[in-house]
Amino acid sequence: MLQSAGVDHDVVLYLKNPPDRAALEALIAKLEDPPADLVRRDAFFGSTVVGKEGFDPETLSDPKVVVELLVAHPRLMQRPVVVKGDKAVIGRPRERVPALIES
Repeated sequence: MLQSAGVDHDVVLYLKNPPDRAALEALIAKLEDPPADLVRRDAFFGSTVVGKEGFDPETLSDPKVVVELLVAHPRLMQRPVVVKGDKAVIGRPRERVPALIES
């Protein structure tokens, strides 16, 4: 979508180069969405994080918990995340992205 719109952008391959704690904290600070939205629910509830590790989904409202979870399990990160300046949105649904890139 960004390429089609002619928007200069960088793609971060989050599994090859997972964001560290500081990057996740900075991302959450820019995010217009609740921190819990940064966690893929389908993968989260289908993963061993809830079962074997006994992770409580109710704690996802705490940004620190989300950061710890995503540092330990980067594959659970919702994507794409589009960042522009000091704002970020989760690009699902896709219709959310144009408002950010036009701002």
